[in-house]
Amino acid sequence: MDVAVVIPALNEADNVPDLVAGVRTALPDAEIVLVDNGSTDGTAASAASVGATVLSEPNRGYGSACQRGIRYLEARDPRPDVMIILDADRADDPGFLVGFVDRIARDQTDFVLSSRTRWGADPGAMTWVQLGGNLLQTIAINTRFGTHLTDMGPMRAIRFDRLLELQMSDPTWGWNVEMACKAARQGLRIVEVPVTYRARQAGTSKISGSLKGAARAGTRILQALWQYAR
Repeated sequence: MDVAVVIPALNEADNVPDLVAGVRTALPDAEIVLVDNGSTDGTAASAASVGATVLSEPNRGYGSACQRGIRYLEARDPRPDVMIILDADRADDPGFLVGFVDRIARDQTDFVLSSRTRWGADPGAMTWVQLGGNLLQTIAINTRFGTHLTDMGPMRAIRFDRLLELQMSDPTWGWNVEMACKAARQGLRIVEVPVTYRARQAGTSKISGSLKGAARAGTRILQALWQYAR
């Protein structure tokens, strides 16, 4: 299958080279698209130096960066069969992506979500804010749509044509909630796969790295639950 990996990134220059190498080992033929969301540490140059396609999205926001990647792939000829979203912090192991793509290639599912909680993340890899937020999100989505999710893991793969049908719009941290709610509402076949999860390898988390970041992300996620799960 034609696979594209979209990596939203903000000040992740130290993580990018090893992350791109890991993705290439797992998926040698995939296009790797890094969306620089206004970095000041040379993230774009770091990605370009290891051969990634580099896009710029000056409008800050996780969802804005993901949307920039989608627009690029939508205009590409041919469009990819599968789009993967992967955080730039190297907390996720790209090796699991082989299994993600294989499930879609075998027509077992339309949308694969990672679960960091079913196997258990490394100590300190997820803060109590992240764990609590995940619990709240999954309970709300499961209750509303009858799904059986255990996590809102950021590593995910989806058929590109089905992703376009979702008409994603959230520019913030509410992106993952919007994606899960719309996928469930539209009847996509969703599979959750347990993955290992480690502490970020370099840099500072935009959510758990500060009280302000955690509060801002938490507020937007709650707003997204109210907006998309109704």
